[in-house]
Amino acid sequence: MLSRKHLLLLLIMVNYDLTSSAVTLEVDVKSNVHPISPYIYGTSFLNDVEFGREIKLSVDRFGGNAATRYNWKNDVTNRASDWFFENIAEDNTNPEALPDGSTSDEFIEKDKSFGARTMLTIPLIGWVPKDRNSSCGFSVRKYGPQQQTDQWRPDCGNGRKTNGTTLITGNDPTDTSVKINSTFAKEWVQYLIKKYDTADQGGVLFYEMDNEYDLWHSTHRDVHPQPASTDEIIKLTEEYALAVKEVDPSALTLGPVGWGFLSFLRSGLDFANGTNIDRERHENMDFVPYYLKTMKQLESNHSIRLLDYLDLHMYPQAANVFSDSTDPEVMAVRLRSTQALWNANYTDESWIKDLGEPNNRIQLIPRMKQAIQTYYPGTKIAITEYSWGGLNSLNGALAQADVLGILGREGVDLALLWGSQNASEPWGYAFRVYRNYDGNGSQFGSTSVSAKSSDEQQLAIYASIRSSDNKLTIIAINKDPTNEIDTKIEIKNFDHSASTKVYTYSRNNLTKIVESVTTAANNSIEYKFPAYSITLFEVAGK
Repeated sequence: MLSRKHLLLLLIMVNYDLTSSAVTLEVDVKSNVHPISPYIYGTSFLNDVEFGREIKLSVDRFGGNAATRYNWKNDVTNRASDWFFENIAEDNTNPEALPDGSTSDEFIEKDKSFGARTMLTIPLIGWVPKDRNSSCGFSVRKYGPQQQTDQWRPDCGNGRKTNGTTLITGNDPTDTSVKINSTFAKEWVQYLIKKYDTADQGGVLFYEMDNEYDLWHSTHRDVHPQPASTDEIIKLTEEYALAVKEVDPSALTLGPVGWGFLSFLRSGLDFANGTNIDRERHENMDFVPYYLKTMKQLESNHSIRLLDYLDLHMYPQAANVFSDSTDPEVMAVRLRSTQALWNANYTDESWIKDLGEPNNRIQLIPRMKQAIQTYYPGTKIAITEYSWGGLNSLNGALAQADVLGILGREGVDLALLWGSQNASEPWGYAFRVYRNYDGNGSQFGSTSVSAKSSDEQQLAIYASIRSSDNKLTIIAINKDPTNEIDTKIEIKNFDHSASTKVYTYSRNNLTKIVESVTTAANNSIEYKFPAYSITLFEVAGK
């Protein structure tokens, strides 16, 4: 009969065996091989030049709501509903010299200083700030008392009457703005070429066709109160993309730049009205497939491709995920919800689940790929805004590392994190794991290879071959907040050496990626993955 001591030991051993074998990992260097685009490691408005240089930032975007109404000639943006519909002049010590020395010029020159390619937003909305004088869309003096006003400029209101629900309508767009057309865009590209050369000679490479057009009626309702229809955005994209391409055929264009997953399904008009009227007028097709089909026809009409990248934004819609919340359930959903990018079996944990089959399963990247394959082959995939929140926490860093792995594995061509400012926060280390894990410029490889986990929600894994030295790089993310995972990585079709470098980011040190060494033997690496950690293995060949 076993003693209590021996019985307890046996139970511990059984539990250990179950735990250690619960997750299996496999890397196959000869399977699912494809390039990883360097442009997936991008951001918007990165101001930290040293960090940009450290991680060799690939793309930096001048975009967002204010960029929809940026006047490159006088260097002024209108902040729309984000800030009381105010025209705000950018700081400039020599405004008489404008457009030379504008904020957008400085942005491009900053990007050039660390080798990033610039993405600029071309305003399609038809209005930009008229001058550098302060003005706003809903003046209290002109339109009456309002729910809220700017404490520093109390004449500027939020465009809602004092009851907070009734919108002020019929305002005059010329209070703040002047009308523009595609000539405005053409002149900007001509100016940029003269100053920085064409895209293929190191000038501005990417031009985004505005920003979140399907929210114009809300975000920019002072100048565009009516929701944008399918016909309107396609016509504007045709006109403005043609203007860009006529001046710089080597430039790359992106559209329609929708705000999120619903942008795939509905036009701005149907989204605003909660109807399918616009859809029914356009072959009863989802918006993006119809958009792609039409853009392909426009290429035939003009003998030039007007759309290089299908571009949508992506933000998780589950409550408080896109925030700094540290609530345990929110953090758990944050890590699960990255599946919305790819997993056909993942039912969204937000209001999107109520859309019913099949739209309650976002699987954004496969949807975009299928639409492109069917309606406009050769178009690339871009997600020019995304964030899973929690950027200042380890939980957010795990989600960010997971997203970067997914983007590379699933073959996305370009992606830009939104809200990335303080690179000393954990999100910055998620980028460093991929772009400078050893502090000496070593990066996750440029060729994706098969990496499989039996339970990606416990332990996700991504793998690649680095072309510069043919080393195998593997990233594993332990999403369990309390338990280490003791398992091994089976490695197929790679003749490895024994000594393997390991780089770990975990709660043990939130300000450093810690280096260690382990052994690869018999085509596997046995390892105990710390709870809540990102681990990179650098495996040399023989």
